[in-house]
Amino acid sequence: MGWLLAGSAMALQKQISLTRHNLSATGPGTFKATGEGRLCVFCHAPHQARKQVPLWNREDSTQSYLTYTSSTFQGSISQPNGSTKLCLSCHDGTIALGKIVSQAAEITMDSGKRFLNTGAGFIGSNLQDDHPVSFNYTSSKGGTSSEFRPANSILAPVRLDGNGDVQCTSCHDAHDNSLGQFLRTTDKAGALCISCHNPTDWNNSRHQASTATWNSQGINPWPDANYNTVADNACQNCHKPHAAGHPQRLLVRAKEEENCSNCHNGNVANKNIMADILKLSSHDVTNYNGVHDPVENPLTMNRHAECQDCHNPHTVKSGTAAAPNVPGTLFGISGLDTNGSAVSRINFGYELCYKCHADNNSGNNYVSRVISQTNVRLEYDPTNPSFHPVEAQGKNSDVPSLISPWTTASRMACTDCHASNNAPNFGGGGPRGPHGSSNKPILGLNYTTGSYVTESSTNYALCYKCHSRSSILGDNSFKEHDKHIRKEDTPCSVCHDPHGVSATQGNSTNNSHLINFDKTVVSPWMGKLEFVDEGRFKGNCTLLCHGEKHNRENY
Repeated sequence: MGWLLAGSAMALQKQISLTRHNLSATGPGTFKATGEGRLCVFCHAPHQARKQVPLWNREDSTQSYLTYTSSTFQGSISQPNGSTKLCLSCHDGTIALGKIVSQAAEITMDSGKRFLNTGAGFIGSNLQDDHPVSFNYTSSKGGTSSEFRPANSILAPVRLDGNGDVQCTSCHDAHDNSLGQFLRTTDKAGALCISCHNPTDWNNSRHQASTATWNSQGINPWPDANYNTVADNACQNCHKPHAAGHPQRLLVRAKEEENCSNCHNGNVANKNIMADILKLSSHDVTNYNGVHDPVENPLTMNRHAECQDCHNPHTVKSGTAAAPNVPGTLFGISGLDTNGSAVSRINFGYELCYKCHADNNSGNNYVSRVISQTNVRLEYDPTNPSFHPVEAQGKNSDVPSLISPWTTASRMACTDCHASNNAPNFGGGGPRGPHGSSNKPILGLNYTTGSYVTESSTNYALCYKCHSRSSILGDNSFKEHDKHIRKEDTPCSVCHDPHGVSATQGNSTNNSHLINFDKTVVSPWMGKLEFVDEGRFKGNCTLLCHGEKHNRENY
């Protein structure tokens, strides 16, 4: 038995000798002794060591530590204990490296470097930007969430300690640096992380499979990672287990959007999202930092727009549709349904938009309407007198201006209007979705509002994308379209509210055909400001517009 123990010790010494944990005079690292030749003595001693396993030859630090905190962490994190406490006796920088228990004299270190207080190995006393340690795995999310493997299913050689706690030694083996950073298993393709973490749909996600590489332009998106593709860097594309730039959720960079933008600026991903974000009208993620929280309630949260509000990086998929009514880029994101109830995963694209543009919307209308409504969910309600067919097929079965393939049975998405002016559905080769556009308010084509607007295919490009210009100006549905639009310079927006009119405010007599006047252009006449629907292609108006009096004027 003695020979076996001696052989094992010699094998470990050989394994450690070429690593930074060799603090003897023969060590290859920056921190090493001037004359001490014993390798193991800096941590272990066969005699006069402390009683605790494993023959520990150092005192514990008396330092008080700041521990990891996050709204998404479930459980209780203790002050460092167990093997973590042993590791920190060097790595927190408070105890001299040469100060050991088995002898009174401190071992002299080369160049006077008594303390580990610089370099990647220096952890310090602030552990808030490091992966949490000294917590019980089972009583945390590891015991309650499908996003984590059960304690008895953690993939070896990653392991918990004897108490079922996560410690430094869960991921690191101080005696073996064959994989770098003393890791127990490779971090390639996220293998180390997914030994415990089990994010739903990760195995089918774009970030898990992408072979995209950095083109060496701009900022290096992977300054600390060891691999060249998105798939190989996996978790390290966004997360950093030690000295994270953004402590909550251990993001690589302090500004949340930079964890996305340094790839999605055309230097890794094919599409340059950031170019759209910087356009005239955009969901400008650079205006916010640290506002988004994965557990926020969309009904009460402070309104904001960060990348993670619309995209779940663990579940995002390739292609245009990952579910019947959800684009792959939006797969796995939360939202609000048609009833205003929070859903953890949207079933329709509009449910995502409702998070900010429905019940929690404190913004203003782009056009000042007679009936004012900022809750888009109410504007699209299928019980309304009129609405663009986002949630359901439209009510009007007679729309002669529709351009194929659109029909009165069609349904549309918010992104059929709100998207980049360079998006594929608007004839470009840029990114899909409403990241930003040269047209306000984030519209794929120009939509001129106001008063006295000259009719042209450019000024009303958005409307003419689906509604035939020749049909509209040919008065096929309303006999005075041409007169109003072309001859009197009255834009579409003066009469029509493109989202819809809520049944809580309007009715089918006065607000069919999306009628909801722009009150900066149209005003009351004889105490009335109204449209009255009188049947198919019939109606009358009482109002004052461009100085012209309408007194139950029939059409």
